[in-house]
Amino acid sequence: MEMQDKIKLVLAGLLVASGVAGFYFVPETQGLLRALVFIAGLALAAGVVWVSTPGKEFVAYAHDSVAEAKKVVWPTRKESTQMTGMVFVFVLVLALFMWLVDSSLTWFFYDIILKRG
Repeated sequence: MEMQDKIKLVLAGLLVASGVAGFYFVPETQGLLRALVFIAGLALAAGVVWVSTPGKEFVAYAHDSVAEAKKVVWPTRKESTQMTGMVFVFVLVLALFMWLVDSSLTWFFYDIILKRG
């Protein structure tokens, strides 16, 4: 990473910090102004990051990710509903199994071994 990009990223961090500091310096009675100062700090930092090389690479990565997501063949509503139903049934069966094992172990240890039943 070039020195210019490092300076831009440090500047972006300082802008975020100044937005947070500005948020706390503005009196609580002026809530809208506090929010605007904070949002302005974030927006300025995003703008600085946007023009840096890592920022441009991130934007290209995000664009490529969206393009790849559009290529995915998503399941139909019927398939999604069936799979969700299967998951619910599996969770129910597993919960019953775990309850059965827990009850059996409780019975075995407390009633049989320790005779506290």
